[in-house]
Amino acid sequence: MEDLNTAKQRTHKLMLTNRRTCTISGVSDVLSFDIKEVLLETDQGMLMIKGGDLHVSRLTLDKGEVDIDGKIDSLTYSEVTGYGGKGESLFSRLFK
Repeated sequence: MEDLNTAKQRTHKLMLTNRRTCTISGVSDVLSFDIKEVLLETDQGMLMIKGGDLHVSRLTLDKGEVDIDGKIDSLTYSEVTGYGGKGESLFSRLFK
């Protein structure tokens, strides 16, 4: 039982270089992305990245890794518990 909890909880790491390149690990899901905003579900909560000309350059959900390039203006975390269960749609989780 202890191994299941350890496997589920990966290490969450965020490395930002010159506000242009961001490497993130511990990502469970990419909920949405466009050139102004990327919304990620991480093991430490929801992560919203805002900026300009944002691109998801590498996405490996098996390993839980995402690379984002562009001008990064803000990184905002919020708790996962406020967004409901996995069975809900993206919009119902975002607009609660």
